[in-house]
Amino acid sequence: MDRAEFQAIEGYMLQQMADMAHDAQHVYRVFYTALDIAGWETEARRDIVAAAALLHDVGRAAQARDPALCHAQVGAEMAYRFLTRELGWDEGRAGHVRACVLTHRFRSDRPPESLEAKIVFDADKLDVTGAMGIARTLLYAGQTDEPLYRLDGEGRVLVDADSPSSFLQEYNFKLRGIAGGLYTRRARELARGRQKAADDFYGALLAEVTGSLERGRAALDGLLRETGDF
Repeated sequence: MDRAEFQAIEGYMLQQMADMAHDAQHVYRVFYTALDIAGWETEARRDIVAAAALLHDVGRAAQARDPALCHAQVGAEMAYRFLTRELGWDEGRAGHVRACVLTHRFRSDRPPESLEAKIVFDADKLDVTGAMGIARTLLYAGQTDEPLYRLDGEGRVLVDADSPSSFLQEYNFKLRGIAGGLYTRRARELARGRQKAADDFYGALLAEVTGSLERGRAALDGLLRETGDF
């Protein structure tokens, strides 16, 4: 990939990005992380990794307009058309990028197969680990009106897999296990360095919520006893 190709792909990406939780800065973080991981994988085709990382979320706007669409599937076709029609890439090279974009999403029925696809997958997932992952998840929750936590009928915080969606449920059920599903050694190494920050935040927030609820209910019980309404 030469500078002109990079700038053309970067420019196309910038035209597509609007979602605050999946904005251009997210793409750049994934791009740089993917290049870092590729540097540890001697057989990786870095031109494919670079193009796929830059283009992995170009289908986000289409999914935002129609939630029935899969941004990875839409984005894969957008990336392929752009590379073949605008940059003149051959079918094999552009098709490789298409496959990387198609499989970057966390889907058990469509795992990444090539080394390059696994690198892009890992780089994207690393951006939902650590402090950045917490920040992005909270930002996305605000965009979608998702609460920080939900309570069951007995007033306990719901964090299990089958509980209604919330930030604490999302972190406990999905995000804290991201590191275990990464493919490359370098990505797992980076994830370990970030995990403590995220786990500490989750633990502190859960402790503050449960502590406030417990103390508040005890105080309410005392108030009702004093007034004879208990």
